[in-house]
This record gives sequence, C-alpha cells and structure tokens, in this order.
Amino acid sequence: MSKVTYEIVEHDGGWAYKVGDVFSEPFASHDDARRAAERAAREQIVPGETTGISWEDQKGRWHDEVSSGQDRPSTEVKG
Repeated sequence: MSKVTYEIVEHDGGWAYKVGDVFSEPFASHDDARRAAERAAREQIVPGETTGISWEDQKGRWHDEVSSGQDRPSTEVKG
C-alpha cells in the first residue's frame, strides 16, 4: 500500500499543502491550509469503484489495467 503525505508549507504569500511537487491553492493561514489538507487526506482514502484505466507510456504504447476501488493509499498530514 502506498502512502500520501500532505505537507503544510508557506507558498505564494500564504500557506498551502503540498503533495510531492504539487501545491494546493494558497490559504490565508496555516490552520486553514491544515484543515484543507486534512479534508483532502480523508477524501483520498475513501474507497471507490473498480474501473479500467488506459494510459500511454513515454514510448507511445498504450496499457490497460484494472484499478481496484479498494486499493487506497494511507495518508498523513505534516506541518
């Protein structure tokens, strides 16, 4: 199982949460950013439906996979 970490950081004149290299929109306060990150983290772990996924790799080849709606990551909020 993978793990997704939401990190609270200063960003763009305010506060944001960051996952990997991706930032959320800025929030006016650290607390606002943390609440938004906690909400996103809760939504991330909600099971969904099993569905098919098609994706193209860097060499232009297409791949088909089945994604289980039960295969959700664990989440963590830091900062």
